[in-house]
Amino acid sequence: MEIKRVSNLEELQGIKTLQQNNLKTALSEQEKSQEGFVTAVYSLDLLKQMHQYCPSVVCVDGEKKVIGYALATTQKIRSQHPLLENLFATIDRQKFKGNLLKKSNYIIVGQLCVSKEHRRQGIAQKMYSYFKTALSERYEYCVTDVDITNTNSLKTHLATGFRVFHEFTFGDAAWNLVLWDWNNTQKG
Repeated sequence: MEIKRVSNLEELQGIKTLQQNNLKTALSEQEKSQEGFVTAVYSLDLLKQMHQYCPSVVCVDGEKKVIGYALATTQKIRSQHPLLENLFATIDRQKFKGNLLKKSNYIIVGQLCVSKEHRRQGIAQKMYSYFKTALSERYEYCVTDVDITNTNSLKTHLATGFRVFHEFTFGDAAWNLVLWDWNNTQKG
């Protein structure tokens, strides 16, 4: 198993496949509550654009199959997807340590996923540790949102070092906004 930055089209296609297999709309209620899910659908073209600005982190197995990913999402991509646009706008209105986040330098995890067969092995934390190592010199904070019904994902984020600092609604879902302060953290 190797954790690294995305480096080729096959890895982007692997992200897309893993995303499709774990979409909230494709899973049963039992699967969603026991395993977690991803919500946003990103086209391969959008994944390519994301990668051009900041390559995401993937975990590949011995056969180079993508078994996990953490999508690096910068301000440059915000207008390319309605969920991302709303997420950036929501973050920009929040304060952290008394300062508007709009005035800080942060990166968003546009989505995190680990294949069902590889969960509960610490892969998400390892990808986030790599994510922090690769990007913490450029960004103060790592921010993402977690569907409130996705308790497994929230537990993973809290165990990594994120903390919930806001709740909001978008579409038909409620979300926890979580932030990892890379300047003041014990995790990762």
